[in-house]
Amino acid sequence: MEACNAYYYSTRDPLGRDGDFTTAPEISQMFGELVGAALADCWKRAGAPSDAIYAELGPGRGTLAADALRVLRAAGFEGEVHLVETSPVLREAQSKAVPEAIWHDGLADLPVRPLLLVANEFFDALPVRHFVGVMERRVMIAAGGLAFDRDGEIIERSPAREEAMHTVATSVAQCGGVALIVDYGHEKSAPGDTLQAVRGHRYVPVLVDAGEQDLTAHVDFEALGRVAREAGSTVSDVVTQGDWLNSLGIGARAASLATANPKRVPELEKAVDRLCHEEQMGQLFKVMAIHSPDWPAPAGFAQ
Repeated sequence: MEACNAYYYSTRDPLGRDGDFTTAPEISQMFGELVGAALADCWKRAGAPSDAIYAELGPGRGTLAADALRVLRAAGFEGEVHLVETSPVLREAQSKAVPEAIWHDGLADLPVRPLLLVANEFFDALPVRHFVGVMERRVMIAAGGLAFDRDGEIIERSPAREEAMHTVATSVAQCGGVALIVDYGHEKSAPGDTLQAVRGHRYVPVLVDAGEQDLTAHVDFEALGRVAREAGSTVSDVVTQGDWLNSLGIGARAASLATANPKRVPELEKAVDRLCHEEQMGQLFKVMAIHSPDWPAPAGFAQ
């Protein structure tokens, strides 16, 4: 999974109608603007520390960063922008959307500063491991193709995700800051195989055309929260994306945009539905926040 995704992302822009999938920031500017508003509010209530930086993990085309930073800058945030991205193709797109960005190959390279961090559909692409009983499930060559070496009830684990979360949570706990994690997955840990492949906006067999399709697995938010707490961060409840966006005022933002440009009403209504409706992204996608014990909790989460 790690090898396939490393090749996949380094050789193409997978986003949009002509790509393999579409993320929330590409659906509407409202998503990034509300992320920026949540970060700006938390930053101001923390005393608006001047050394804070905006950081994003796996920032796609830079669309989310551009939209969030527009709101953050309007709120008085003047900090640096740091993007964790290894794909040269996507870095080029990000440089057009966020010209002031500073890039890093890994989380460990981020500055030791208070973080305003976003990870939207980042953790789902990190590799998972499968276990059937006590035996690890592996991939083998069979009949000229790839196959799994065993079947049965799957227990899915992701040391890579836990390592990434530990790095973020340790920095937040020690240096201050807040991190918003947005991804599809489950609130509670549970057995099951969630590994999936997407190509051309359709699900396809995971072991076919290795490296030519997007491989992801559902995020175990309970496991990430446990790691974050152990690292010293405060962890919010896990809420659905629909509930989170609605609590932050996506309806009011859509109305404001519609008033400014009435011709956009159908587009805006469709975007809100796609981002928030339970049969679209609203229920499957979850949001969790971690923050320094010295920082206030971000808006949009039950207290």
